[in-house]
Amino acid sequence: MLLLVSGSNFFVMFVGWEGIGIVSYLLINFWYSRIQANKAAILALTMNRVGALWSGNSQLCLKLSNSGDTLKLLIPNYIRKIISGQINYLGTVISQKMKETEMGNRGSKSANKAVKEQRVNGSYLFSAKQNRLRYTLMGFERSYQIKILSKQLNNNFSTLVQNSKINPWFVTGFTDAEGSFSISIHIDKRIKGRLGWAIKPSFQISLNSKDINLLLQLKEFFGCGIIINKITRNESSFRVNSFQDLTNVIIPHFSNYPLISQKAADFNLFTEIVKFIENKVHLTEEGLQKIINIKASINLGLSEVHKIKFPNYTPVVRPIISSATDFPNPNWFAGFASGEGCFLLNISKSNEIKIGYIVQLVFKITQNKRDKNLLELIVKILNCGAVYSHSKNALVFTVSSLADIIKVIIPFFKLYPIQGIKQLNYEDFCKVALLMDKKEHLNQKGLNQIRLIKERMNTKRN
Repeated sequence: MLLLVSGSNFFVMFVGWEGIGIVSYLLINFWYSRIQANKAAILALTMNRVGALWSGNSQLCLKLSNSGDTLKLLIPNYIRKIISGQINYLGTVISQKMKETEMGNRGSKSANKAVKEQRVNGSYLFSAKQNRLRYTLMGFERSYQIKILSKQLNNNFSTLVQNSKINPWFVTGFTDAEGSFSISIHIDKRIKGRLGWAIKPSFQISLNSKDINLLLQLKEFFGCGIIINKITRNESSFRVNSFQDLTNVIIPHFSNYPLISQKAADFNLFTEIVKFIENKVHLTEEGLQKIINIKASINLGLSEVHKIKFPNYTPVVRPIISSATDFPNPNWFAGFASGEGCFLLNISKSNEIKIGYIVQLVFKITQNKRDKNLLELIVKILNCGAVYSHSKNALVFTVSSLADIIKVIIPFFKLYPIQGIKQLNYEDFCKVALLMDKKEHLNQKGLNQIRLIKERMNTKRN
């Protein structure tokens, strides 16, 4: 069996297959005194011979649908799949490693001299302009779109995003809302000496697992990173940990399409640490201390462990982010609202209304008080809403006027769409606004319809 499943060529596989037939015969024929056992042993050996001849012929003749050339290395035949434990039929998948000069008319080429290619029958991508055969260049698991594919099967979304047209300013706005630039500093036992600290910069966006499709769009947009799922917390994250991707993709993007919230200060400090690492400054004790001082001013600062290990740290002064005078691009606000925006529908009792209930639509964005200027900018540009105190450290931008919602909020996001699962809340928000504009909320039928819509919005949405 080991020879069969691990054989590197057909001869070794043939020896393993024949060995299985002989062992099966001897094992079953051990009870030679029983007629049925004897017949079963002969049948096992016969089937072994027939299977060997059938698989040999099929392997010699099988061709790809888009090629006139026979394949040289093929997948195991059905009998071998059964023996090795693969009982599910995955479609005809062919893996072949070849040089580009020997690819013939297979229909795809690469700049590399050797390509390991996986093709799947029927996996054509159709578009209005052209048909393309999808293929996957196989690599390390850390390069996969999703770590554990079997756990991502869901009828509500596709795990493959095709032809994403996400706007770069949308990405920046969404990052202003949900992104995080972090520095992990921990002891690595593989590093010897006093400076046994590993420094790992990372860019991350975490969302509810319902929004995994949006994370896949972001991954496709950047062309790097991984998707990590925390099933117990119902959370999915897009992360870029590769130092090369951070320096060549992430930092250049936010340099060309800059953040405008106070998160830009975190990005600037993050970039400074990445440059230190690139220049090997972190390998010196003085450089390590500089990085600790910078980390103390990023996000929530140092952990208690770091404060004990580095008692002489001095947080650097956070960069001052000048207040923007306008949205850098309308898509920025679409991205920012897709992350921080909330479309609310409130139904409350009232003795002042004949039907006994008041229906109110509210659009709001909550931010830390350090981004007060940003919220006031939103009020200025949209020319509606107001900023209120939400809590000790938070402010909220709120639009509750039905006229402003119908004339400003809804038209804006119709031109520059909300992305992700929140788009469904926006669509329901629009339906209720239309009913209210027609005064349908003032009768029982319309009120019941609005209640049904409310039951599927925001946290109640499956």
